[in-house]
Amino acid sequence: MDLQEFVRSNAPADGGDGFQKENNRLLDIPLDGTVMVKAGSMVAYTGEVTFTGKSSAEGGITGFVKEAVSGEGTPVMEAEGSGHLYVAENGKKVQVLTLDDGESISVNGTDVLAFESTVDYEINTVGSLSGMAAGGLTNVYLTGPGEVALTTHGDPLVMTPPVFTDPDATVAWSSNLSPSIEMNKTFEIGQTSGESIQMEFTGDDGFVVIQPNEEGSVTQSQS
Repeated sequence: MDLQEFVRSNAPADGGDGFQKENNRLLDIPLDGTVMVKAGSMVAYTGEVTFTGKSSAEGGITGFVKEAVSGEGTPVMEAEGSGHLYVAENGKKVQVLTLDDGESISVNGTDVLAFESTVDYEINTVGSLSGMAAGGLTNVYLTGPGEVALTTHGDPLVMTPPVFTDPDATVAWSSNLSPSIEMNKTFEIGQTSGESIQMEFTGDDGFVVIQPNEEGSVTQSQS
């Protein structure tokens, strides 16, 4: 491939409204106003864009930061202006979802890449993970209308309950589900399998999104 063909083949796509995937790992946000994005996720932008860190979230933990729990977490920043904002996170795949008015999804805080300013968000810790594992697991409750972008290591798998999942591989779940945290007592004391903590999803409907990767925020702290 010569230089000119390389430039043409990898140029940004033209036009379009809303969140657009330039490829599986890079999100293009046409910006005319404000959008919330994961801090540090900006890789490029055109036009005039300013970034402001969000120091607090009404009714929630500071930003996406779990200061009240462990000092760990995922900060969020507000991007404002006009142009195109390109965001990505460590080569993870981007998944774009559209939430209708009043429709909600609960997402692992580390897997939230961006969401429109029309989307309401609330930050919580899941079950009793904060007491069972160092840092626990922070989830972000997103309510539409608007678009949201998540990131996954590899292609996601969407399952229906009842199902048990590894917290480190759990990306998101439908808002009607409320997972409980289980300790698998079948493992012998002293055994460092990394599988002793599990999330249990029950019910007749809803969905759970998992990824083929364990990010190591919860169960590895028990090893």
